[in-house]
Amino acid sequence: MSKRFSAAISLENKRGFAAVIPDIKRVSPKEGDLLRGRDPSESAKQLVRCGAPVLSVVTERERFGGSPELLRRIMRSVDVPVLRKDFVTDETMLEETAELGAAAILLICAITDEKNLEKLFQKAIQLDIEPLVEVHTAEEMKFAGRLGASLIGINNRNIVTFEKDNGGPERTVALASGAPAGSLLISESGIVSPDDVRTAVSAGVNAVLVGTALWQAEDLEKAYQSFRIERKDTPCVRS
Repeated sequence: MSKRFSAAISLENKRGFAAVIPDIKRVSPKEGDLLRGRDPSESAKQLVRCGAPVLSVVTERERFGGSPELLRRIMRSVDVPVLRKDFVTDETMLEETAELGAAAILLICAITDEKNLEKLFQKAIQLDIEPLVEVHTAEEMKFAGRLGASLIGINNRNIVTFEKDNGGPERTVALASGAPAGSLLISESGIVSPDDVRTAVSAGVNAVLVGTALWQAEDLEKAYQSFRIERKDTPCVRS
């Protein structure tokens, strides 16, 4: 099994599917408590058993209820690449992420300036952590291209307001064509149904990140499988 986050996504694409990335977070600022007493490590193992090629773990504490220890616990329980999601603005968090052993780190254009994000991007690469550059606007997508990002996430919601808006995959459709050639593209947030996945896949994404909809489902495994949509007619990367 590949330990590279992007390689695991590409492998799922080669199987004919868009990769479904479960987003493990304890709390949503919009929806409240998501885990409802469930053990996150056990849930992570359950999601990997039903086919998740990678996982995402939110470590931000104040609004999302996460922690570095949560990431550490989950990584000890599964054998797939894990993305750390947090509001990363300094190199100390990157060094901590490397120590924890995460395969990838989220770098959000909206929360820092271009100069600092470029510094963080290069530092992540030096530490052998794949940077996932998150964009929300056409201007940010252009910056991701100038940066040379090969792993790009389109946040369908506004992270500045902690994703309390109702954005959906239509934003992915609007921005995907501007993604740089050769990049892997992930549609993040606001993916609440299989139809949303189909909409994102129609725009050419390689993966979708799904959180709240999984945790609110009565059957976690059944919900995960419903989001696993075929992608056979879409190339793995833009050319």
